[in-house]
Amino acid sequence: MKNHFLELSIYNPLLQFLLLLVILFFLIYVTKKLTRSYIVKNAIEPHRRKLILNLSYFLYYTLALFISLIIFGINFKEVIVFASSILAVLGVGFFAQWSILSNLTASIILFFYHPMRIGDTIKIIDKDFDLQGVVKNITGFYVLLYMPEEKREITIPNTTILYKGIELIKKQKDN
Repeated sequence: MKNHFLELSIYNPLLQFLLLLVILFFLIYVTKKLTRSYIVKNAIEPHRRKLILNLSYFLYYTLALFISLIIFGINFKEVIVFASSILAVLGVGFFAQWSILSNLTASIILFFYHPMRIGDTIKIIDKDFDLQGVVKNITGFYVLLYMPEEKREITIPNTTILYKGIELIKKQKDN
């Protein structure tokens, strides 16, 4: 008697899922290697590697989830309806909190194109606020600025950094 569950065929969902996992782990491995070489070659701060890796992991895992749902026989139309429902809820949430979306977009622009880096001393040019300090961290939503004269840390939304003039007072020395 033939055991259909363990049948090694390309059409076996278990074998397809295992193949998907192998491809997923291979993509993660290649992404880590490419990210590390990109950071070394372009002298980008190592802490930004974590952001790049997290974004690519999110993309890989989401794609693997949808592919595995299809492998195990979930109707593609049902997956699309589910995904569009999730995106609609997220869209309403982002519209209600548009500043979140604009801060995420600003963080991507700051990450790739702004000359400000962690450790730099900057001054935000604004007629109402005189903010000058050392950049301690750049996240997806804000920049953490340490003001040594007042011995305090403040968070500034990424959109503020993007839209206001920034003067680089002292650039951190590269190692």
